[in-house]
Amino acid sequence: MIPGAMSHAALVLLIAASLRSRFCSVCADFPGVFGDESSGFGPVFEEQPVDTIYPEESPEDKIIMSCRTRANPPATYRWKLNSTEIVIDDHYSLMGGNLVISFPDKSKHAGNYSCVASNEFGTVVSQRASIQFGYLDMFSTDEREAVYVKEGQGAVLLCAPPPHFPEDLSFRWMLNEFPDFIPLDKRRFVSQTTGNLYISTVRASDSGNYSCFVHSPSIAKSVFSKFIPLVPIAERSLRKYPADIKVKSPDTFALAGQNVTLECFALGNPIPQIRWRKVDGELPAHRHDVSMAGSLLHLYDVQYEDEGVYECEADNSKGKDWHKTHLYVEGAPEWVEKISSSERDIGGDYIMSCLTTGKPKPHVHFLKNGRMYGKNHELRFTDLTFDDSGMYQCIAENRHGVIYANAELRVFAGAPSFERNPVKPKLLGAKNGRVVFDCKPRAAPRPTISWSKGTELLHNSSRLFIWPDGSLELLNITKSDEGRYTCFAENDRGRANSTGSLLVTDATKITLAPSNADINTGDSSRMECAASHDPTLDLTFIWSLDDHVIDFDRDREHYDHKMDVNQAGQAGTSSSELLISNAQLRHAGRYACTAQTPVDNVTSAAELVVRGPPGPPGGVRVDEVTSSSVRVTWSHGTDNLSPISKYSVQYRDVREQQDWRDASTSPVNVEGNAEMATVINLMPWTEYEFRVTATNTLGTGPPSDPSPRITTREARPVVAPSDIGGGGGASRELTITWTPVQSQYYYGSNFGYIIAFKPENDSEWLRVTVTDPQARKYVHKDPKIPPSTRFEVKMKAFNSQGEGPFSLSAFIYSAQDVPADAPTIAETRALSATEAVVTWVPVALQSVEGYQVRYWRETLENEASAQRVLVPSRENHTRLDNMKADSHYLIEVRAYNGAGYGPASQRHRIHTKKAPPSRPPKITGTKMHYSGTSINIAWEKVQSLANESTVAGYKVLYRKEGQPSGTLYTTEKQSIDLPLMKDDYLVEVRAHSEGGDGAVAQVRIAELIHSYSPVTTLRSSTQMILNVPKSRLKSKELIHSYSPVTTLRSSTQMILNVPKSRLKSKGAAGALASLGLFSLLLVALLSLIL
Repeated sequence: MIPGAMSHAALVLLIAASLRSRFCSVCADFPGVFGDESSGFGPVFEEQPVDTIYPEESPEDKIIMSCRTRANPPATYRWKLNSTEIVIDDHYSLMGGNLVISFPDKSKHAGNYSCVASNEFGTVVSQRASIQFGYLDMFSTDEREAVYVKEGQGAVLLCAPPPHFPEDLSFRWMLNEFPDFIPLDKRRFVSQTTGNLYISTVRASDSGNYSCFVHSPSIAKSVFSKFIPLVPIAERSLRKYPADIKVKSPDTFALAGQNVTLECFALGNPIPQIRWRKVDGELPAHRHDVSMAGSLLHLYDVQYEDEGVYECEADNSKGKDWHKTHLYVEGAPEWVEKISSSERDIGGDYIMSCLTTGKPKPHVHFLKNGRMYGKNHELRFTDLTFDDSGMYQCIAENRHGVIYANAELRVFAGAPSFERNPVKPKLLGAKNGRVVFDCKPRAAPRPTISWSKGTELLHNSSRLFIWPDGSLELLNITKSDEGRYTCFAENDRGRANSTGSLLVTDATKITLAPSNADINTGDSSRMECAASHDPTLDLTFIWSLDDHVIDFDRDREHYDHKMDVNQAGQAGTSSSELLISNAQLRHAGRYACTAQTPVDNVTSAAELVVRGPPGPPGGVRVDEVTSSSVRVTWSHGTDNLSPISKYSVQYRDVREQQDWRDASTSPVNVEGNAEMATVINLMPWTEYEFRVTATNTLGTGPPSDPSPRITTREARPVVAPSDIGGGGGASRELTITWTPVQSQYYYGSNFGYIIAFKPENDSEWLRVTVTDPQARKYVHKDPKIPPSTRFEVKMKAFNSQGEGPFSLSAFIYSAQDVPADAPTIAETRALSATEAVVTWVPVALQSVEGYQVRYWRETLENEASAQRVLVPSRENHTRLDNMKADSHYLIEVRAYNGAGYGPASQRHRIHTKKAPPSRPPKITGTKMHYSGTSINIAWEKVQSLANESTVAGYKVLYRKEGQPSGTLYTTEKQSIDLPLMKDDYLVEVRAHSEGGDGAVAQVRIAELIHSYSPVTTLRSSTQMILNVPKSRLKSKELIHSYSPVTTLRSSTQMILNVPKSRLKSKGAAGALASLGLFSLLLVALLSLIL
C-alpha cells in the first residue's frame, strides 16, 4: 500500500475518531432526557428574575435580580437592559448569576431586564422582568372645606389621592382621630377605585371630621388627608329621595382565571336596595358572590363565557336607577403544546412545535442560543446535522404577558450499542401463547436488524415476525421454542448484538368461572373463581367491574375478597371469592375475574344485576303560570329494573331560601306513567323552583335537577298590617305605627299601605297613602288637630292589582301640646371649680315629662354648644358637672314632654370656683411610733398658685393596696398618725380647697414596715443580726457609741449582743419581746439610726 494512501486512511480514521468523541460529548445526557448528567447539558433555569417595584424612599440601597440555572459545565451569565447588554460598573455587579444594582436611580435603572446564561451546549434567555420605582406622595396640606348636607340627603366625600405609582391602592376613612376607621354597611361605602366615601342617607350621628386613609401595599406606605368636616343640617321631617347611583364601575377588562369585583352604590332615602344581573345570561353559577349589601359583585375565576353586560339596579320607595357595565374577558398566553428536550439521529427529520391559547391570539417566535431563529409556531428540520444542536426557546406573547418554553436539541451519530437497552436476558412465555423480544440499540444512522436462534438465522414465517422496529414476535409457542435468541444491529459506523433466553411454561386456565346474580339494593352477593397454572409461577386474582380494577382498600365498605393458593393441597390450583356487601346501583355491571401469573393471564366474567329505587326524572319544565298554580312537566328517568309507581313534586321559595317542601298537586296522586302535574296553592308574585322524585316498590329515588325559576303572577293582597298603634309626637301631630306586611305577602309590585283615620266621634274618614312597604310609622301634621284627642285608625295594603281588606280598628291619641309655662330658677350655687347645683320651682302641669337644664360659658361658648342635663319631672334640682374653673356660666331650665320643649326660664349667672392646687404635697417624713402600733406621715405645706384656690386643709386616704376605697381623714396640720395594719396599704395625701381636691402624693406602707423590721435572724445564743438600710447607717461613731451592745458587721448589718438569759425564744421577734427594759435601749438605738 502506498505510504501516502496509508497516511490518508489514517487521517480519515483520526477525524472519525475525533468526531465520535465530539458526538459523545454533544450527546451527553440532558436531565430527564439524556440520562447521566455528568457528561454535560445546557442551561436549565431554576430561578428567573421577576417584576420588581422599588420604593423611592426605601432605606435599602440595592436591588437584586435573581437568575440561577442548572448546567454542566456551569453557565456564565450576562444581563440586558431594554435589549442592551449591561456593562459591569459602579452600579452593576454580579453575584453568581444574580444582578446586583447598587444605589438605584430611576433615570438609569428603570426598564426591562433579562438574564442570558450560556455554556458549551448553548444559550438561553430568561423571561423579561421590569424594575419600576414606586412612590406615594403626601396629601396636600391645604385645609379641606366643610361639607354641609341636609339630613336624609346623600353625601360624597372626595379622597383625591396624591400622585402615586403603582395604582394598587386601598382606601379607608377615619372619623375624628386615628385609628378610628368607620365601619362600612349598607349606608356607607368606600370605592376602591376612586377612594371616595359615599353615604346614602346622612344622619345626625354622621357629624364629625373625616380623613381619607390611603395605603400602597407595593411599597408598604400609608398617608392620610387633612380632615374634612361633615356637618348634617337638621330637618324637622326627613324628606325622601329616589335612588341615585353614584358609584359606577366602568367597562372592565379582566384576564381569564382572575377574580373581578364590580362596584355599585346609590344615594337615596330610604337606603336603596341593590341587585345585580347579567343582561345577556345568568350570573356564573358557584363563581360569584355579592357583599356589602349588594354594593360589590365578586366574580371568581373568570372564564371567557363570563364576558358580557352586567347591570346594577338600585331602588327604594321613591324610584329606581340602573347602570350597565361591559366586562371583557381576555387571556394571557398559555401553552397547549410546548417544546421539550430531545435527542435525534443525524440525517433524520424532526418537528419542534409549540401551540398556545390566549386572547388576543399570541404571537409566537423561536430563539436558538439566544438569537432570533423563526417567526412561526413550529420549526421543521430535514436531514439533521450537528449544527442543528443547541438551546431552543419558544416565546409566545400578547399584551397580557409573555411565556417561555426551553428545550435542548442534540443530534447524535454512532455505532449500535446495547449498553443501555440490552435484550431481556430471560423471557418467560406461556405454552400456546405469544412472546415478543425487544431490540432497541442506540445507533445513528438507523441500523439494520437481524435475529438468530442459536446459530440459526431467523426469517419471517407464520409463527415468527421481525417487525420494522426490530422486535421479534413468536406465536403459539411450544417447548421446542425454548433457547437463546440474539439480535444483531449494524449501520455504517459499526455493529453490535445482544442475546436473551426463552423459557416456556404451562398456560393458565379458568377452572371455575363466576356466575351471574340478580339482587336488590342493600343485598349482598358472592362470586367464585378458580384457575390452574404452572406450579413454578406465582398466581394472583384480579377482580374488576366494567374494566375498572376494584380497589379493596378504598371500597372496603362494599367489597372484600379471599384467595386460596394451591387449593386442597394441589400445586398449581388456586381460587378466589369476591364478596359484595350492601350493594348499590353503582355496583351493577360486568364483573371479571383475571387469573394472572408473571407470564400470562386469563379472564372470565359474569353479570350482576342490582335493582333499586328509580333514578331522577329529567327535563323538568314549568308553564301555564297563574297567581296560585303552575304546570310542571318532566321526562321519565331510569326505573332501575323496577317499574315506577308514582311521582311527587316538590317546591321551594327562592327568595326565602326555604327547604324543599311537598307540593299540593292536581291530580293528588301522580301515577308512574305520568309526565306532568299541576301544582296548586302557591303564593302570588313569588319566585319558585320545582323538582320531581320517582318512587317504585324498592323506594324513592333521588330528586331531579331543579327547574328554571319562575315567578307566579300578581294578585291583590289579602294580609293587612298588624299591631296598629301610635300616639304622642310633636304638637299638632298624629303618629301612627304598625308592623309591616312580610314581603312574601306583597302579592305584587308597587306595594304600599292605605291608612284611614278619624276622630272617634266623627263619621268622615281621612285616607293617606304610604308607598314604602318597609315603613313602620306615619306622622300626620295638621294645625287643626286637637291635642290629646282619641282617634280611630285602620289600615290595608295595596299593590298594582288592587287593594286588600282593612285591618281591625285601633284607637290612639294625638300629640299633646308642649308645656306652655317656664320654670322659675330658685337657686344656683357653685360647689367647686367644676361643679354647681341648680334648683327651680316646678311647672304645675300634668303633661310635663321632665326638665332640661342647659349651661354654657358666657361669651366663650355659644348657646348651641351648651351642655345639657335631663331631669325627671318628680325632681326640681340637679348637679352640673364638667364645668371649667374660674368661669362665668349662664344657666336656663325648660320643661318638656313628648311634643317638645316649652319656653326657657330666665337665665341665671354663676361663677365657678378657682381650680384646686395643682401641686401634690411633698412627703417629708415617715416615722414608726416606738410602740410599733402606728406610723406618722408628714409633708410640706402646699402653696397655691395665683389662679388656684387657697388651701383649706388636707385629705388623707388610707386604703388597702388594690382597693379603690378606704378610710378618709381630714386635717389642717402637715402630719398625721395612722394605725399600723398587717397588709400592704397606701397613703394618699392631697390638699383640699373650695375649688376641690388637689393633686395627690402617695406612699406605700409595706415598704416602710419592711425598713423598720431590722431584726431578722438569730446569729448565736447571744447575738442577733439587724438588717439596716445602708442610707440609715449615718456614721460609725453612732454605732460605736452603742459598742456595749452592738457591732458593725457590714455597710448594711449590725450585730446586737444580748445577754444569753434574755433570749428566751429562738425566734428573733421572741428575743426582742424577752428583752424587757433592754428593748427600750434597742428602740432608742433604732430611732437614732432610722
